Amino acid sequence: MFRLFPAAVLAAVLLASCATVPPPDAVPPAPSTGDPSPTPFSTAASLEGLPEGWRKYRLARFKKFTDYRLVKTPDQGVVIESLADASASGLEYPTSFDVHEYPWFAWRWKVPKMVEGTRNSLAHVEDSPARMVVTFEGGRDKLPPDEQMNYDLAKSIAGTTLPYATLMYIWDDTLPYGAVVQHNMSSRVKGIVVGSKARLGTWVDEKHNLLNDYRRAFREDPPRGMAVGFMTDTDNSATVASAFYGDIRLLKE
Repeated sequence: MFRLFPAAVLAAVLLASCATVPPPDAVPPAPSTGDPSPTPFSTAASLEGLPEGWRKYRLARFKKFTDYRLVKTPDQGVVIESLADASASGLEYPTSFDVHEYPWFAWRWKVPKMVEGTRNSLAHVEDSPARMVVTFEGGRDKLPPDEQMNYDLAKSIAGTTLPYATLMYIWDDTLPYGAVVQHNMSSRVKGIVVGSKARLGTWVDEKHNLLNDYRRAFREDPPRGMAVGFMTDTDNSATVASAFYGDIRLLKE
């Protein structure tokens, strides 16, 4: 059962949200081309900075930032390399899309090794070498009472508006492929296991039906998607991990 401890809940809420939202003037505009997919890394003209529309996000002020940088690989072109050292933060691309119109979520990634001793179903060792993250719009009134308290607390103390729901695709070698994992602090954050030791050290093409996965995880129809991104985190295990992320696409079919 979800338990609420007022003295420490803000940190838990920010962690559970998987993304804090910056002030409105820092949010890049929604794509004007009609394609809600993020700006691809492969087209970057320079390895400095981030492609247009991408931004860093942190989970809480006391969390160290994971390092993300553009690198040129011999076989994949320009991608993002992440390096987490007892840290937890990510990159995200704010957008807006109808999940019924763009039900397919596709990307490429490579993980050199697992984070040993971690397990996404246990709070004190909940780390992953790579996570793909999708957040969804929605109002406070649709949330259950305990989640409304989280929503109100985060907004009043940190000025943060939490996503209505967060769906992650994660690496975990202790759970079967396709397993749905509920975050230990929030019923509005769910993970789906897609990566394990059997897939280490090689580029893996992923394509998942976001519409069906959301329905399976949350037992409801999804609202509009509001951002996509990814994260490499080792804050709970205080270890080191790395990953590589290629272009990300939202597809109609």
